[in-house]
Amino acid sequence: MILFPAIDIRNGKCVRLTEGRFDKETIFADNPLDMAIRWVNEGAEYLHLVDLDGALAGKPVNLSVIADITKNVRIPVQLGGGIRNLDTIAQFLEVGVARVILGSVAVKQPELVAAACEKYGDRIVVGIDARDGVVAVDGWGIAGGIGAEELAEKMAGVGVARIIYTDISRDGTLSGVNISATAAVAKASGIPVIASGGVRDLSDIEAIKKATSDGIEGVIVGKAIYTGSLNLADALCLLRGE
Repeated sequence: MILFPAIDIRNGKCVRLTEGRFDKETIFADNPLDMAIRWVNEGAEYLHLVDLDGALAGKPVNLSVIADITKNVRIPVQLGGGIRNLDTIAQFLEVGVARVILGSVAVKQPELVAAACEKYGDRIVVGIDARDGVVAVDGWGIAGGIGAEELAEKMAGVGVARIIYTDISRDGTLSGVNISATAAVAKASGIPVIASGGVRDLSDIEAIKKATSDGIEGVIVGKAIYTGSLNLADALCLLRGE
């Protein structure tokens, strides 16, 4: 199981939002690269980056910041936020991003996801972000009109290798991971799912580890490691069984 420290980028800074709300932002670092290096030094094996400005704009906004991170860390990174066409996918892969996460286009342009999977294989991940089981798009501001499990099944059908499932209502709240919903998405799709949203402490990491048989292959951790309610090194040790 992989633990992904999250680095959310807005206005060139490392921030965290609560429930995906841009009016509930906390800045944790002026330079996201500093945080990336910190998590690498603490043992992270993979980083999860989000271009929050890009998610709203529908196009890359923090490309230079992201390229700075990929050039200066020795572990792979996955990236989401505003990736709406094949040219943008290619652009991010060219600057060193290992995996690209498609979100809104999975709802609006499933044919684009299919084309991306055909061209780039498992370097394409779909992010399914849901509130009360209904997928949200465009920076989580609009309901997409489809259920999370239905979309997951559809995405598996067009060749997607893995999904990131986020319970928006728990994201940034430290209220615990929605393991049952994440497992349901894995069951509906038949492909591995990475859990996101709500991690608080080691008890969440332990619960997620026990859910590997349900198809959960990883977890994204954000606010917990920034506020100190979860120690990254301790979480990694738990996952390794140390």
